[in-house]
Amino acid sequence: MEIKQLVAMVTVAEAGSVTYAAQMLHIVQPAVTRQIKTLEDELGVVLFDRTRHGMVLTSAGEVFLSHARRALQELERARTELTPQTGEITGVVSVGVLESLLDVIVPPLAKSVAARFPGVELRVMSGFSGYLQNWLDDGVVDIAVLYNLADTPAMRVKPLLSERLWAVAPADAGLLPTVDVTWHRVLSGPLILPILGHGLRTLIDKARCDIPIEPDISLETNSMSVQKQMVLAGRGWTILPGAGVARDIQEGKLSGAPLAEPSLSRSVVVGLQRTPRISRSVQAVNSELLQVSRHLVVSGAWPSATLLDAPK
Repeated sequence: MEIKQLVAMVTVAEAGSVTYAAQMLHIVQPAVTRQIKTLEDELGVVLFDRTRHGMVLTSAGEVFLSHARRALQELERARTELTPQTGEITGVVSVGVLESLLDVIVPPLAKSVAARFPGVELRVMSGFSGYLQNWLDDGVVDIAVLYNLADTPAMRVKPLLSERLWAVAPADAGLLPTVDVTWHRVLSGPLILPILGHGLRTLIDKARCDIPIEPDISLETNSMSVQKQMVLAGRGWTILPGAGVARDIQEGKLSGAPLAEPSLSRSVVVGLQRTPRISRSVQAVNSELLQVSRHLVVSGAWPSATLLDAPK
């Protein structure tokens, strides 16, 4: 098995086409086809179904893809870490972040890492908390910012902060970040909510179970951006972490306020793989992530958040 075969397999999976993969890799199409066929022969399985709509991963291909990506990622990390430098911290570090936290965390983290560790290449991936946990377990990401999770056999978790959830409404609703809004008011009109099974939806349903008002759900979605778009379109109110709507409220696009009676919070944690050795680059980015997050809370840029640990 050769590295170029793994590269070809991953590229075809991402491009969905041998032709596009060949263009991306700057090699001829027959070479890509040959590398995939050689890999399949060595593994003894079919990795792709060849359809008129393109190359579609088989179930075996799905399994092998995650391993191939991890192998290539580890090789890239090793290459960058072994490149001779004058004591500079180098490497590729992948950080998984909840969609609701992207706006508040990623810009200051990227700025801080670039300023302090210019030899570190930062990669950011977003997803649901369950996906982030799986990606961390599989080595797709080195660090994950997720919520309501304790230590696991494969992951070490550091509690970071607790953040309240907010009611989010059109700007003309007049909700204020400094004035709590009750569930009775929120439930008096139509709601846009996350789909059943979503971690945020589970928190919402538990919090409102003692309130004798059945919600009028106008739409369910697994996308935070769709929740906000539907509020802007006048389809109803929604419930989101304050960090996910801070910019929209500041710009006057939406209005929002912390939920009360009862209040609703989630804990945000930082997860790292349980490995014998954590690279200097991952340690550096993890340290910056913790410091940046603490600064955001202390400065008020992370709305309704409370630190769960003190800086060391």
